[in-house]
Parts: sequence; structure tokens; C-alpha cells
Amino acid sequence: MEPSFLSATALAGLVRSGKLGALELLDHYIGRTESLDNRINAIVVRDFERARTRAKSLDSQKDKSAPLFGVPMTVKESFDVQGLPTTRGHLELKDTACTVTALPLRRLEAAGAIIFGKTNVPVDLADWQSYNPVYGATSNPWNPAHTPGGSSGGSVAALAAGLTGLEIGSDIGGSIRVPAHFCGVFGHKPTYGLCANYADPRTSPAAGVDIAVLGPLARSAADLAVSLDTLAGPDPDETGMTFNLPPPAFSSLKDLRVAVWTDQPGQTTDAETAGALHAFADSLERQGVTVDRSARPAFDVTRAYHLYLELLDAAWSIRMTEEIVTKRTNRKAMLDPADLSADAVMLRMAGIPHRSWMMLNELRFKFRRVWSAFFRDVHVLLCPAFGTAALPHRQDGEPWERKIEIDGRTIAYNDLLFWPGITCGFHLPASVVPIGTTRGGLPIGVQIAGPLFGDRSTLAAAALIEASGYVFKPPAGW
Repeated sequence: MEPSFLSATALAGLVRSGKLGALELLDHYIGRTESLDNRINAIVVRDFERARTRAKSLDSQKDKSAPLFGVPMTVKESFDVQGLPTTRGHLELKDTACTVTALPLRRLEAAGAIIFGKTNVPVDLADWQSYNPVYGATSNPWNPAHTPGGSSGGSVAALAAGLTGLEIGSDIGGSIRVPAHFCGVFGHKPTYGLCANYADPRTSPAAGVDIAVLGPLARSAADLAVSLDTLAGPDPDETGMTFNLPPPAFSSLKDLRVAVWTDQPGQTTDAETAGALHAFADSLERQGVTVDRSARPAFDVTRAYHLYLELLDAAWSIRMTEEIVTKRTNRKAMLDPADLSADAVMLRMAGIPHRSWMMLNELRFKFRRVWSAFFRDVHVLLCPAFGTAALPHRQDGEPWERKIEIDGRTIAYNDLLFWPGITCGFHLPASVVPIGTTRGGLPIGVQIAGPLFGDRSTLAAAALIEASGYVFKPPAGW
């Protein structure tokens, strides 16, 4: 059997049944990586021999019941693995080995997964693409002239190309959802705080970062659900608490109530993306789904979006040196008061006092309650994961200096933060499912957002949508 593009749950079933050995399956993906990854440069840190040792150990085990038993997987470069570097794209860290493996990776290994490498990211995980001076640029297997996205770009490229069985990414501004959309795979951004991520204290903040979450990327909705069950829960070193996520309130498409939000005045969504979502909603409606095309959260959408940008910039500031903060404060003083671009909104946060942040956080929690009220009338929200399909490679200047053209309109590069931000800025979970391709053959995905801790609802909706025919399809030539 050709396993390259099977789901992780199917791969575990093959190993569990004895149809494939764990080492045999691992060597299959290693072989594909060695022969094919030079085309896209996705798996940039390789740990093959330790993985083979682990696979041999699993093959000798009698108990093969673990949910991800024998599944070869890679992980985003920003996750700490003992003995491997975590650079986040910085050259000065390329020879520094981590001493602790991150908690989520230990949980995945306890579930039977075999980690054999790490996948590429942009510098500081802050770009719509994945390139850096340490490992170079990663390309999209659907079209190598385009990026697979960022910051979990190497993750989705490896999945789409059939180089790995499962992946784990992180998301503060779309870094799971946008790459999943760009490469036609499934992804899940969990509710903020659901999945603990304690790692090497030298490279990762003990407190975590506001808005930022970790979550799975895969080739099926079932893989996302199994992975989330593995990853969810507080850090056991700090508490004995567990989470009991509510089950979905629907069991079939005919029970499902969705809101559809395809575009927003003042924000850029290209015609193909909006058109694909309209056609997708029409298809769901024909299958019995209750579709509301006008329902919106009852807040000022622009203020909610700008609030996300403000909180995002404050969250990022933990990684900034004093020199960077000073430079940004000087740039802030030169801003045109009429400039409401995403970069300008964020730059105005440079050096703000803690009390100002507390006031913004208070407003966030008020808006969270508005979202909660919204989800009493619908189960999930369907909206774009991003305003356009996969972008061409861009390596000129800093992200905030770039301009891009979409449907004949020139906008700032970071003004595409709207669709990722309007949900995750308020800590909501969201899953991504592939729903088609552009005329040029690039994937389009839908973002399925739900209420706080409604992760099982977005995943259940993703599974129902997948079962109705919206499935992962490998790119040609892989």
C-alpha cells in the first residue's frame, strides 16, 4: 500500500495491524524526504537516526493501542526538541541545542508518534511566508513560485507533499490557518490556553505569549481531533486540573447552523476566495445546513479588528530588545494620524504603559462576550482564512515595508491580518478545511470558527464537511 498521503489515523492503523512496521513506515517518509524535499525545502532539521531507534523500540512493543502509534511526524522549527536547535530563523542560535523537549511533543510521543525532523519558519515566526537566513526559503508544492505560508509554512508544505504523516504548528496571527489554506490541508487553532507549551526555558517563555496557541496540522479532520485530544490540557507540573470540552450540539449537516461572512467593507478579500465561500455555502445549504449570510457579532468590526492588532503588537513585544522598542517608538512619533494601516495601528502600541494594556484587555473581554452571544444563535462561523490564495515569494525588505496587489488594488502586506485576527484576537478556536482551488490551481480553504472552548464543534463541523466531499487532495507531481 502507498502510504504517503494517508491520514495519520490510517497510518497508525496500518502499523497497529502489522501491515507495516513502524520502522518500515518511517523509512518510507525518510526516503521521500531525501529524494523530494530538495524541491520545496520543508524539513530543514533532520533527526533520522534517533527516530529509527524509537521506531525499532515501538516495533518490539506488544501494546500498540496508542492513538498515533508508529506515525512518523515532523514539527515546526520553533518547538524545542532536546539535542536540536530552535532558531526561529536567527543565525546565532543555529548551533545551540535545546536541553528540554517541549511538553506538546512529549505528549505526541506518549501517544505513539515518531518525530523525525523540524520544518521551516520565517524569522521570529512573523511573515506570511517561511524563509530565513539559517535555512532559506520553503516553496509551496502546489506551485513552487508561491509560498506555503507562514509561520507554519514548512509544516504544511511537508504534509501536502506527502513527506510526513502529521504536523504541529503555532498560531498568533494565522500561522496555522493561513498555511493550511495556502496548501490545501486541514488545521486547527485551539482556544487560547487549551494546550500547554512549556519547553526549554532558555528559548521559550515560561508564561507563554498572549493570543498565541499551538495546534495540529494534518490531512484529515479525524487527525486534528485525535491530535487535539493528545495535546489538550494544562501543564501537569503546575496543576492537576483537566479540561472537559463540551460536545457539539449537532450530529449531522442537517442539524448544523452556520453563519457565513465572506467579505468585509474596508478589508481586502479577492473575488475568487469570496466566490469559493459563496459556492461552498450554497453546497452546504443544498445538503440541509441552515445558513445565515447576514449574522455578525454585535460590535464595531473595525474597532474589534484594531483591538486585535493592538493586543498582537503588545504580545510580540516580549521578544523585542530595548533597542528595537526604542526604534519603534521613534518611528511611532513620525506616523501620520490618518494612517490606519495594520502596521500603523500596531506601531502606535510601542512603549505603552501597562495600564493602557489593561484597558485594552478589558475591552477584549467585553467583545469576547459579544462573540459568546453570537454563537448562541449559530454553531459555527464560516469565513475566509485569508483574503487571497497563496502569495508569490517576497523577500524584499521588512514585511511592514511591502505592498501587494489583490484584484487590482494595492494594499500593505500586513493589511491581510483581518481574517486571521478577527477571531483569534478573542481567543476563539478555528479549524480550516480545503474547499477548492483557484483558476490557477492554488488551494482555497474555509475557516470554521466557534465559541470559546467550542473546539469539538469546529472539529465536528470540519469532519462533516470532509465527509460531504471536501477532502485533502495531493498536489500534482508528488
